[in-house]
Amino acid sequence: MSAALLEVRDLEVEFARGGGLRVRAVDGLSFALRPGGSLALVGESGCGKSTVARALVGLQAPRAGSIRLDGAELAGSVARRPAAARRRVQIVFQDPYASLDPRQTVQQILGEPLAVHRVGTRAQRIERAVELLGAVGLDVGYLNRYPHELSGGQRQRIAIARALALEPDLLVLDEPTSALDVSVRAQIVQLLARLRARRPLALLFITHDLALVPHVCEDVAMMYLGRLCEIGPCREVLAAPRHPYTRALLEAVLPPDPDLARGRGSGAARGEVPSPAAPPSGCRFHPRCPERERAGPERCAREAPPLERAAGGATAVACHLYPEGSVR
Repeated sequence: MSAALLEVRDLEVEFARGGGLRVRAVDGLSFALRPGGSLALVGESGCGKSTVARALVGLQAPRAGSIRLDGAELAGSVARRPAAARRRVQIVFQDPYASLDPRQTVQQILGEPLAVHRVGTRAQRIERAVELLGAVGLDVGYLNRYPHELSGGQRQRIAIARALALEPDLLVLDEPTSALDVSVRAQIVQLLARLRARRPLALLFITHDLALVPHVCEDVAMMYLGRLCEIGPCREVLAAPRHPYTRALLEAVLPPDPDLARGRGSGAARGEVPSPAAPPSGCRFHPRCPERERAGPERCAREAPPLERAAGGATAVACHLYPEGSVR
């Protein structure tokens, strides 16, 4: 197995609120991504997914923990990272209109990262812009257009093209399809598949849409209130989910493959997601867990289960229902 391209260990990110209150949006997150690999980070709104994305690219400084790229520690701020590291990790944001400068043409948007990193002459940057348009399925006629002249799907293609301009090794996609209609989502997913077929590009795909995950990623991690509750191969997790939160999310999704429905538990999550400013003690999912009586409600409220690999599989799960036969 290849050494990890990206290694995140015990990542913590906090935000200050009024009255001296601090909210820990990400609390002890750990995962790894191999070169050319793909991981979907899935969870409800407010669980900390986008905060993870911003921390990875240096837009949000962590409180604690480690982010390593090919074994080299990355500084918390993008301004303190070497240019080579900044080139290798790029991000695509959720809202393609807000992430593009409305005063720039597509040619300027695609040429800007090349100019900032002093790559090529002006003529070479224009040539590269044309090449990038072709890579995302747009023709040269788009070069002189402004973002307001494009559809949502076209703007997101331009955002992806810009992120690819410096030929990164890792592309962080923060809800890249949530602002698009269903047909355009499918086009973006197909585009990502074509791009990865051309070169070994690693993806961290952040989404709340479980239906998209099997079409984009090999691995999936389920996140709830700043912590991971289950992580493993996509097919294994979706076909035989272990954590009650994973099962609860899958209950709301009609799978395109009926086989994925086998092995699921039943029962939707109870109530509403608690505030990240006052997360529950113990297992953070226990107030909403449909299986807490079976797991032992007092223990679930008292002890936070560690993320451990379940025996006989590649999936790691943080749940008191699976203590026997597990290994760290």
